[in-house]
Amino acid sequence: MDKLVSSWYKDQSLPESYIFPPHERPGKLLVPRCNTVPVIDLGDTRTNLVHQILKASQEFGVFQVVNHGVPPNIMSETMSVFHKFFELPAEDKASLTVYTNDPKRCKLVTITLDYDREKIHLWRDVLRHPCHPDCIEFWPQKPLRYREVVAACSIEAKKLGLQILELLCEGVGIEHGYFENELTEDLLLGANHYPPCPDPSLTLGIPKHFDPDILTIVLQEHISGLQVLKDGEWIGVKPIPNAFVVNIGYILQVISNNKLKGAEHRVVTNSSDHRISVVFCMNPAGVSNIEPAKSVVTATNPPLCRGFQFKEFMDNFYSMDGDADLALQPFKL
Repeated sequence: MDKLVSSWYKDQSLPESYIFPPHERPGKLLVPRCNTVPVIDLGDTRTNLVHQILKASQEFGVFQVVNHGVPPNIMSETMSVFHKFFELPAEDKASLTVYTNDPKRCKLVTITLDYDREKIHLWRDVLRHPCHPDCIEFWPQKPLRYREVVAACSIEAKKLGLQILELLCEGVGIEHGYFENELTEDLLLGANHYPPCPDPSLTLGIPKHFDPDILTIVLQEHISGLQVLKDGEWIGVKPIPNAFVVNIGYILQVISNNKLKGAEHRVVTNSSDHRISVVFCMNPAGVSNIEPAKSVVTATNPPLCRGFQFKEFMDNFYSMDGDADLALQPFKL
């Protein structure tokens, strides 16, 4: 528990181990909450949706969706239950901080990869667990209704993700139903808690990275923090009520043979407010074969890499400190 930022953040100034190198710090420059990140109304016609989502995925790698069909009460209850979770007394969360290799278990940590090996620590705590029905018995029992609410939201997030993938498949020319199998078998939840920070200019909640998955569905509240790198500049993803943020994952970029682009993004902190985001990562099963879809490979657009198992990529990803480009390097042709 003593490694969780939320357990000690009030008691001291920013520790040296949380200060990023000068070239990685967000600094004191105000990044505007940008209105240029595409916002897509899923109630539009299918033709328009295919065009808009494809354009957003090629130009930004990230977009927001509204009128997506997920009931607003499920979204608000989900955010509420995670606020209550992170406000629980330490003794109610202690068992979740015990290290385990069991993939079905919940983990409450403050790390991206390995706390003791990290050169710089992140200003956040994160609760992680798989969303498969077989794993619900291992989910937190507190706060009340956690399992009921999070299960309902995870079902809706998966449904939304598959809907968006179908539109993207239509846009790039991948056959119908391509992702309705083991390529989206593992839905993983990450609930991030960013406590108020004594000096947000020196540290980060999450550093610059690509998501190493197929698709990421993000529920963020009204407090800004998510930023996307576009044309060499950071832009803030403005929170919109009842919207989901959608990130193109690095594995989807591979399958599309670079027709779709993942977005490099980061999370900054603030000095006054607790911020929570709920992230659903759509992942392939570990043994899934990942390769450019045959329908997007042509003589003029040859495959960028050979096939590989998803777990091979993730092993590389972790050994390369979360660098997706380096993780793909051994498979490139």
